[in-house]
Amino acid sequence: MKKEDKSVIIKQIESAIQSYAHFYLTDIGGLNAEETSKLRRTCFKQDVKLLVVKNTLLKKALESSGVDYSELFGVLKGETSLMLSNTGNAPARLIKDFSKDSKSKKPVLKAAYVEESFYIGENQLETLITIKSKSELIGDIIALLQSPVKNVMSALQSGGTTIHGVLQTLSEK
Repeated sequence: MKKEDKSVIIKQIESAIQSYAHFYLTDIGGLNAEETSKLRRTCFKQDVKLLVVKNTLLKKALESSGVDYSELFGVLKGETSLMLSNTGNAPARLIKDFSKDSKSKKPVLKAAYVEESFYIGENQLETLITIKSKSELIGDIIALLQSPVKNVMSALQSGGTTIHGVLQTLSEK
């Protein structure tokens, strides 16, 4: 491959990484053509972009991106594919569900960059599945803050109807 071609590919990988909030490094080697097509369709349905990349080109793209991704360089061995998503836990769920049904138990998680944190190793998959996005956390906090207010309002309204009923009964007598 010519140096110009490599630099174009590096720029494409770098722009793909920058256009998504989260990415996963996985190993999909060993999947046959049918399983690979099924994985690509599943990724497309769940709004996850799947790219098969060369480790050296990915490393150069990560180095030139302006963010320190050096923690991920240790896993750039063997076959590597890149799963890009704007939802932090979508690729983790996809990996778990797909590998459960796959004969080769692939894809396998190598590492992930989610919510500005690094997760290295296959053992981090369950942690990644349970991660909530910032918007989900904000929603949970708002719900928790609204809960006491709703309880007070409910109590005041029910108390008001009780007092109103008592006053109405007394006025009729």
